[in-house]
Amino acid sequence: MTYDETVNYLFNCAPMFQQVGSSAYKEGLENTLLLDAHAGHPHRKFRTIHVAGTNGKGSTSHTIAAILQAAGYKVGLYTSPHLIDFRERMRVNGIPADRQFVVDYVRNNKEFFEPLHPSFFELTTTMAFTWFAMQKVDVAVVEVGMGGRLDCTNIITPDLSIITNISLDHTQFLGTSKAQIAKEKAGIIKPGVPVVIGETTNETKDIFATKAAQTGAPIFFAEEEQPLVKATPLKNGYEYTTKEYGTILGELGGDYQVKNCNTILTALRQLKKAGYKITDENVKQGFANITATTGLQGRWQTISDEPRVVCDAGHNIAGIEYIVKQLARQDYNTLRIVFGMVNDKDISGVLSMMPKNAKYYFTRASVKRALDATELLQKASEYGLHGSSHPTVHDALRCAKNESQHDDLIFVGGSCFIVADLLSGIE
Repeated sequence: MTYDETVNYLFNCAPMFQQVGSSAYKEGLENTLLLDAHAGHPHRKFRTIHVAGTNGKGSTSHTIAAILQAAGYKVGLYTSPHLIDFRERMRVNGIPADRQFVVDYVRNNKEFFEPLHPSFFELTTTMAFTWFAMQKVDVAVVEVGMGGRLDCTNIITPDLSIITNISLDHTQFLGTSKAQIAKEKAGIIKPGVPVVIGETTNETKDIFATKAAQTGAPIFFAEEEQPLVKATPLKNGYEYTTKEYGTILGELGGDYQVKNCNTILTALRQLKKAGYKITDENVKQGFANITATTGLQGRWQTISDEPRVVCDAGHNIAGIEYIVKQLARQDYNTLRIVFGMVNDKDISGVLSMMPKNAKYYFTRASVKRALDATELLQKASEYGLHGSSHPTVHDALRCAKNESQHDDLIFVGGSCFIVADLLSGIE
């Protein structure tokens, strides 16, 4: 099989949750453990850092990877979902896995894994750990797929666990309250392994503290540590005033990056205690060069100017809340929003938050879970949001640009798959 044929085979033989939703979800670690044993337990051959949370875990993972790369470590980075190419999920020093490795891995192992009927994420996790071991990485930053306790990545014993925050998402699997979701995500807390908690609520803090006490895991709350003194928004990114590192220029835009920064700085303290050699200059270099170093995309990313086009992969209540506040601070003549969602999110909750002073271009992403654009348009009208519907993201963006003046702002988002379709069509 060619690389493209192999990836299509993976999508079809092991349905991807991002594409089809709940039918692809498999609870439990049985398949993961069987796949891991078959591969020779590759995750035991390198150090790991485990990152969970409802929002911010992707940006946090990429930033820590960038800092470690600046410090001279060979770094594996496992994240999901991919935006354009499957291999984005498993990078080494920012470079996606080789196409030939993906082809060879499937060809050499499908006789073993086909009878197991693994999920896409189960298969991909073992593949990534195998690639990292082959590449002899020093450390891998591993992002949890969903939840934590029963997530495929939870077979690792990391040097540090990080839980960024808790909000209501994937409630059909993780629970309908923040407390229930926190219990699932607290499942990554391991005996004796330090854990950093980025944000807490009255519902979640005691859950994390209790789990840490039960497992003997030292716990650190970023909100109490407060290594970040001040954050000043710039045209692109932030200027951070910090206790340990003085002034840091953070490349990533998006209001939520301020919380991420506080979490990351708290995590760095623990990584240093664990023996990682990280200088002040490594930290500054990492924060300033995340996209070039790791390949991160879709976080308050400016696509073009005149009119300015910005995209962001925020896709749930907590993520959209930050985006709406940030949109309210932007300078523009007319705000135009290219918008789509998947059908298992809190659609009403999100629509009720969206700005009513915008012209909307409703569309759907090229995944099965995507909500029909016409249905979304009708639903949005109930919340005072008005516009038009378009069959694809690029049709919607084209229409928005055609109707724009040079000082308008076009925002593209609502789902990471809307952003993926946008970026995949950019030369």
